[in-house]
Amino acid sequence: MAAAEQHDEHTSFIKTPQQLIVVILLAFLVPIFGIVLVVQLVIHQPSADPNAMTPESVAARLQPVGKVEVSAPAAAPGARSGADIFKSVCSACHQTGVANAPKVGDKAAWGPRIATGLNTLVAVATKGKGAMPPKGGAADLTPEELTRAIVFMANQSGASFKEPAAEPASRKSAAKR
Repeated sequence: MAAAEQHDEHTSFIKTPQQLIVVILLAFLVPIFGIVLVVQLVIHQPSADPNAMTPESVAARLQPVGKVEVSAPAAAPGARSGADIFKSVCSACHQTGVANAPKVGDKAAWGPRIATGLNTLVAVATKGKGAMPPKGGAADLTPEELTRAIVFMANQSGASFKEPAAEPASRKSAAKR
């Protein structure tokens, strides 16, 4: 019987008159507040900013993430140096050795290639080899520019090739006619 006296099944969580008043007030206020919110939801007309549909606002929201700007090359085709071409085209693979490309300055990797001669190196680069596309992927390279780039890389790697001179503009214009 001692256990039954300790636990009374008919007890409430409301122990004082103040708690009773709070519970009664909440029992009325919570449903009223809920009804007011539902009425506001039903009655409220959705509205937007009147300036939201102006062409300027629409254009501002539709701005692209990035822009691509195509600019003319720093030098006219045919006039670029071997170092410039190496920096803009060849360095992506020949600086890091991507896809077994010989790194510039690696005399052991370039030695057998240099031994084949400049004309062979130019022919291979013109057609492409392995993962390297023709002209290293720069289709706008002239044969002279391609040769300058190869001479630059080979000379950095132990060769002593002579860089071809730039063709005079008067000879180029006569060759095009």
